[in-house]
Amino acid sequence: MEQKTLLSSAHDELVLVLSFFPRVDAKASVVLAVDTGMVGYLSAHLPGLASVLWWEFLAPACTIALLTCSFWFLYKGAFPRLKGGEGSLVYFREVAGRTETKFVDEFMGQQESVYIKDVLGQSWRNSQILKDKFDALKYAFILMAIAVLPWVISLSDFALRKHS
Repeated sequence: MEQKTLLSSAHDELVLVLSFFPRVDAKASVVLAVDTGMVGYLSAHLPGLASVLWWEFLAPACTIALLTCSFWFLYKGAFPRLKGGEGSLVYFREVAGRTETKFVDEFMGQQESVYIKDVLGQSWRNSQILKDKFDALKYAFILMAIAVLPWVISLSDFALRKHS
């Protein structure tokens, strides 16, 4: 493949990979909102501790445990491991580690084939980070979905207790 075509394709690949980041972050925001809403609503409807038997705390405790794990995976997705890209003139952490002058000089002095490899390496590394973010989101969503059952049981029990 010709160098100019290869460079254009490498840039397109990087842009494509980067375009998925807002998608996963938007979905994670929804899961975070639902998790937070579930915890808040459950907390607001908890009866007095003295009026509840120990076994009646099982469903709320299960809900809180599942949502806590969901929050953990959301955290992992929001702050993925960013190591890698050593020596890159494309990766933001490596660029930020240089002085402005050093970055400009190194960027201007690199060969096109080296730059193409750097862009493709960045696409690969971002793909790894994106995979980790999607995996974390998947687990957060699954845990949230499982938490719905004990959450509903808890709220039903609290409502019945209130009307008795």
